[in-house]
Amino acid sequence: MRQSDIQDFWSAHPCGDNVFGAPGGEEHEDYEAFFTRYDAGKYRLESHIPECLDRLDVAGRRVLEIGLGQGAESEQLIRRGARWSGVDLTDTAVRRTGMRLALRGLPHEGLHRASVLDLPFPDDSFDLVFSHGVLHHVPDVLTAQREIHRVLKPGGELVVMLYARWSLNYLLSIAVVRRAALLSAYPLVRCGLLRRPHSLLAAHVANARRRGLLRYLRMSDFVHRSTDGPGNPFSRVYDVRRVSRHFPLFEVRHAEKRFMHAPPLPVHGMTGERLLGWHLWVHLDARTSPPASS
Repeated sequence: MRQSDIQDFWSAHPCGDNVFGAPGGEEHEDYEAFFTRYDAGKYRLESHIPECLDRLDVAGRRVLEIGLGQGAESEQLIRRGARWSGVDLTDTAVRRTGMRLALRGLPHEGLHRASVLDLPFPDDSFDLVFSHGVLHHVPDVLTAQREIHRVLKPGGELVVMLYARWSLNYLLSIAVVRRAALLSAYPLVRCGLLRRPHSLLAAHVANARRRGLLRYLRMSDFVHRSTDGPGNPFSRVYDVRRVSRHFPLFEVRHAEKRFMHAPPLPVHGMTGERLLGWHLWVHLDARTSPPASS
């Protein structure tokens, strides 16, 4: 898996464009209308995010955000008093976040197109690193966590949202419902009996034809194509044990699941997110000495 594949995908599919639509043009008023529409839709769908951000102690602290999307959380962190810097792998996210902050007159210390594998900051630069829905798309996560640890001050904090393994979305929707739908539809499409499948289903069928149906249906392969669309090149799902294994320079202080989400199942807004939610929020403390060997 090449970093350029991940960069190309997210450059072509900016986070949220498929749900809330892209800006209508390149004028400032087009972007202002887009950001207003995007934020309203995003926080209606993911209403837990402002609450989770309220619990972070960011006022007056130097905060680095890794992975910017449309800059929604960037704005929220700055409005909560963070001395904010941000990095993203794509020009699109950097440009849109910069546009958002300029339009709304929000101060920031740095905005860079850069990889989490090579952060453009000196050692001990930040009090807190925040990353929402990004690090589960990084294959070399051990290098990523090492870079994050390097730029954090001793005893600094990492707050991440990662896709949850023990979730309704992964265990039922992805592992059972979506694979069963593809397995049922595949021969019908191949034989021409299903002439106009849904675009997502058609893309999965095309992937299965290229890779072989049974190989594509293995969860080790199918998960990549089922979290953020059939073109997404890489995703992982996490539980606390895997977090500890993939972030050895950090110690898990707190973890909780939020966001009941498992399309196509109509479960949004239902109870049970703390048990089976799709978003695993993890607070980790940077270790000041290497972990003991197990």
